[in-house]
Amino acid sequence: MSAVEIMQEQNNNEDQKACGSSNTPQSTLNAPVVTITEPAQDDIIALADQYKNQGNDYLKEKDFSKAIEMYTKAIELNPNNAIYYANRSLAHLRQESFGFALQDGISAVKADPTYLKGYYRRAAAHMSLGKFKQALSDYEYVSKCRPNDKDAKLKFSECNKIVKMRAFERAIAVDKPEKTLTEMFREFENIAIEEDYTGPMLIDGKVTLQFMLDLMENYKQQKKLHRKFAYKILCDIDAYMRTQDSMVDITVPGDSKFTICGDIHGQFYDLMNIFEINGLPSETNPYLFNGDFVDRGSFSVECIFTLFGFKLLYPNHFYLSRGNHESINMNQMYGFTGEVTAKYTSTMADMFTQAFNWLPLCHCINKKILVMHGGLFSSDDVSLQDLRRIDRNCQPPEDGLMCELLWSDPQPGEGRGPSKRGVGIQFGPDVTEAFCKRNNLDYIVRSHEVKNMGYEVTHDGKCITVFSAPNYCDTMGNMGAFITIKGNDLTPKFTSFKSVPHPDVKPMAYANRLMSLLA
Repeated sequence: MSAVEIMQEQNNNEDQKACGSSNTPQSTLNAPVVTITEPAQDDIIALADQYKNQGNDYLKEKDFSKAIEMYTKAIELNPNNAIYYANRSLAHLRQESFGFALQDGISAVKADPTYLKGYYRRAAAHMSLGKFKQALSDYEYVSKCRPNDKDAKLKFSECNKIVKMRAFERAIAVDKPEKTLTEMFREFENIAIEEDYTGPMLIDGKVTLQFMLDLMENYKQQKKLHRKFAYKILCDIDAYMRTQDSMVDITVPGDSKFTICGDIHGQFYDLMNIFEINGLPSETNPYLFNGDFVDRGSFSVECIFTLFGFKLLYPNHFYLSRGNHESINMNQMYGFTGEVTAKYTSTMADMFTQAFNWLPLCHCINKKILVMHGGLFSSDDVSLQDLRRIDRNCQPPEDGLMCELLWSDPQPGEGRGPSKRGVGIQFGPDVTEAFCKRNNLDYIVRSHEVKNMGYEVTHDGKCITVFSAPNYCDTMGNMGAFITIKGNDLTPKFTSFKSVPHPDVKPMAYANRLMSLLA
C-alpha cells in the first residue's frame, strides 16, 4: 500500500502566492514537513493476527460473542485468511448458529482450498444441520488428503455410518404409521414387574399425584421408572396428543397465575428447581413448557417422563409445545436417542419419535399471546387459523410454517434475513408488529436461544424470549428464567434463577460419537 505524503511547506508557499507573502508569519514559513503515512500491509496483517489471537482467547473462555467480534475484525482487515473464517465458524458452532458456521466454513475453503480445517468446519456445520451426505463428502476429501491421519479417518468412518444408517431407516420407514402406539405395542401390557422393583407404580394404569411425587423422588436418586410404566405413559401421551390442534387455545381466568417455561434440554435437576421456586404443577398452578425438553443434557429421559406425566395428570392445566429438538435428526445427534437406548431400548426411542410428531406447535393464551418455540414467518399473511390447520404429524420440513415456528429467531433490524441457524428465518420488529396487529395479539413469546438472564424483551416489548436451562451444557454461565402472567393482567413477570448441582454425568454423554469430534 503506497504512502501518501503531504508537504506542508509546499502548501504554505501556494498559500503565500494566493494571499501574499508579506503577511505570512515567519513561524509558518519555517514549519516542519508533516508526513501522513497509511499503515503498511505488514502492519495490517500483524493487527489482524492480534485480533485473531484475542478471538482465540475469548473462545477458550467460552465468550463466543466476543470471539466472533474479534475474528470479524481480523477478517475485515485481511479477508483472504482461511484461518480467521475457520475459527469464527467454530465460535458460531458453539453458539448453535449453524447457518453462519456453514458460511464461514465455505469461505475458509474458498480462501485456501489447501487448508483442511476449513473442510472440517464446513462438515461440522453440515452435520449440525442434519446434512450428513454433504458432511461425508468433506470428510472423505480430508481423509484422502491425509491417508495416515487417524482423526480424519475416524471422522469419515463415523459419518459414513450415519449416512448408511439413515439410508436404511428411510428404506424401511413408514412416513405416517396407520396405528397408534397403543395398537402397535399391546404386547407391553404383559410385561412382568420384578418383585424387587420399589419404584413408582401406576394405579389402574393411570398417573396420580402420588405417582408423580414418587417419580420425581425416584429420579433424584438416579433410579429408573419401570419400562412397563414408561411404555404406558408414552402410549397414553400419543393417544391424547392426537386429539389436539396444531395450535392449542389456553384460557387463563381472572387473577389466576400462569407460568411459561422455555428450553429444559435434559437438565432435570434445574427442572426440579423450577418447581421448587414456583410450585408444583396443579390445577391452580398451570404451566406451559415451550419445547426442547430433551437433548444435550444427560437427564433427558427423566425430564420427558416428568413432563409427560404431569400432562396426563393435568391435561387442561399443563401444556407442552414441540421444539426443534423434538425431532429424529436432533435426537440422534445430540443425545436423546442414545440416552433412551442406553436406559431402555431402541424400540422406545422409535416410540418417542412418533409421540413427538403429535406435539402441538404453538399455544394462544387468552387470544392475546402466541407462544411458539422458534418464531415468525417468511410470509406477511399468516393467520392463527393457518397455524391451527398445520399438518404436524411428520418430521419438521426445511421450510414452511412448521419449520419457521420451530426454528426462526428475531433480529434487531427491520425486515427479514437469512437464519443464522441455516433453517427458518430471522424477523425484525416491523414483522412482529405487523403479525401481532393482523392477529390482534399483544405480544409473542418464544424460546430457542440462550439469554444471559434467561429472558430478553425485544421488538418494543412485542417479542419475548424465555430460556429455562441455566448454565446451559454446564458451560454457558447463563441464568434460567420463567415467565408468569395473570389472566386479567397479561403483563409478563420474569423470574431468573441459577443452576443447581447435578450428578457427575456430563452433558452430551449420550450424543453421537461424531459430535465429540467436530471441534
